[in-house]
Amino acid sequence: MKFVLLVEGQTESKVIPQLLKRWIEPKLAGVKKVGIDPIIFHGSGDLRREVAKYTRTTLNDPHHERDIIAVVSLLDFYRSTIQYPKGIDSVDERCQWAKRDIEGKVGEKRFRQFFAVHELEAWLLSQPGIFPAEIKPHLPKRAPETVNSTEPPKALLNRLYIKHTRKKYKVTDDGLKLFKQLNPEEAYRKCPHLQEMLDEMLKLALKAEL
Repeated sequence: MKFVLLVEGQTESKVIPQLLKRWIEPKLAGVKKVGIDPIIFHGSGDLRREVAKYTRTTLNDPHHERDIIAVVSLLDFYRSTIQYPKGIDSVDERCQWAKRDIEGKVGEKRFRQFFAVHELEAWLLSQPGIFPAEIKPHLPKRAPETVNSTEPPKALLNRLYIKHTRKKYKVTDDGLKLFKQLNPEEAYRKCPHLQEMLDEMLKLALKAEL
């Protein structure tokens, strides 16, 4: 059986499934195998427009519905452009509100919405040792998910790469290499929103008849 993972673009489809599998499968005691099939959308706006229709069609397809544990959507919090009610101000409040809102609109029990706070690159910041020697001393000391929308993780890395290596941070080159080296346990331990996602996926996988 498998998860269907809805992502914003090509890069996410290349790095997220393997990272998630590297964390989840060891927790299944080697007895169960879980597939993670990425479905690529054209940015967060496209994903949000199509998420309900795609999820319902997928989960109600008689040819595939029994093979699917759940449909999981992942959005970058930084680029989500969601309009929040007045008084919903903190990152945690906004993530929880948006999660309930999107899951409610989709209306499927086997759908889950999660956010990478503030961007996927925050997960990389959880393990400074994977970065080039020129970059490591200059990485922020604070918790990865607090690298915020003022200078989101990707912009932060780009600035540091330009300053200390004289080259831009390239998602399709540097990013892919770094994600392959990233220990998912480190990211899980230091990124609470990623932890929430992984815990829920593991729970669903354990309950499924694989």
